[in-house]
Amino acid sequence: MTNYKPYLDEPMNLKFFCTLIIFSALSISNITAQNAVKKQGKKEVLFKINLVNAYWQKNHQPQTSAFWDEAAYQTGNMEAFGLTGKKAYRAYAEAWAEYNQWMGAKSVKTSDWKYNYGETDDHVLFGDWQICFQTYIDLYLLQPKLHKIARAREVMEYEMSTSAKDYWWWADGLYMVMPVMTKLYKITGNTQYLEKLKTYFEYANSIMYDAETGLYYRDAKYVYPVHKSTNGKKDFWARGDGWVFAGLTKVLKDLPQNASNRDEYLRKYLGLAKAIVKCQQKEGYWTRSLLDPEHAPGPETSGTAFFTYGLLWGINQGYLEKKTYLPVALQGWKYLSSFALQDTGKVGYIQPIGEKAIPGQVVDANSTANFGVGAFLLAGCEMYRFLEHSK
Repeated sequence: MTNYKPYLDEPMNLKFFCTLIIFSALSISNITAQNAVKKQGKKEVLFKINLVNAYWQKNHQPQTSAFWDEAAYQTGNMEAFGLTGKKAYRAYAEAWAEYNQWMGAKSVKTSDWKYNYGETDDHVLFGDWQICFQTYIDLYLLQPKLHKIARAREVMEYEMSTSAKDYWWWADGLYMVMPVMTKLYKITGNTQYLEKLKTYFEYANSIMYDAETGLYYRDAKYVYPVHKSTNGKKDFWARGDGWVFAGLTKVLKDLPQNASNRDEYLRKYLGLAKAIVKCQQKEGYWTRSLLDPEHAPGPETSGTAFFTYGLLWGINQGYLEKKTYLPVALQGWKYLSSFALQDTGKVGYIQPIGEKAIPGQVVDANSTANFGVGAFLLAGCEMYRFLEHSK
């Protein structure tokens, strides 16, 4: 070592040496990531997708509510159907849709319709009751029958006829409803869907978007400095930002290339991608509070799955540079597929239903939930497509 001391004592040479070490570390990371791609073939990814979905459907009947958590699972189930063509997945979604009469909240009296938080049938305009429309629309496209999207159109077109613009007051709502509007635009050609999408998204950004970090607060209650993490930092909830990132991914998939506001959705998507990579833990997961890992330490699957899904989609579509984003996405998938996924097909380490990172909350291998399974399926399908494109 003494032979190298004079070299290291020279400031410019030390800078060069450190740069060389950093460059080498990044190169090794990229090589490791590429090797992981080669090692994990499409068949293995497909096996894990089917293992997870078969386990969930075997243990849960489709005759259940159209509320957001089950509807979020169904978005992943339909993605898995689209990839695999398995009739059982489509049948499961159709049984669920039929059970719910192709509706969300079921009130028929428009004067009673609300969009504050609520789990009752009069909360028709609340986005948690509208995410089900994504799956109904997907099923309609497979076999067009008007009754499948009649309620979706009735609700969304009534909503757009009002002067209110504050429908999306929480981050989750961007995943729940933005894709509904782009999907219905593609079917109807009604440009009001895109106009109102822009209006509602602008409002959401005005109360939740943090320009300094490129991240989203869960809702106005959590904006810094009114709310702080345990260590006095800005508190961005992983699943909340996961909802936004995945929602933007779905919007960009369906939005016409010449749509007037497409650049804005893309800017927000790219900004989130840049912010997300800075927060990933070395094990591949993201902690529940993105900028303060000690606030609620340990792995969490739902946010990680949504981030992995969105990153892989961006890589697959050429929006994200492989050199920067691929190692992050592959580490995310490695965590999901080899740590969160249990041998039985159960997906663990999913934070329970909530709206924030909670210090001391137990999230372990037995912590599973429908919405997290849906997110896992989204990520798995994009991983498969990446491998398919990487021949």
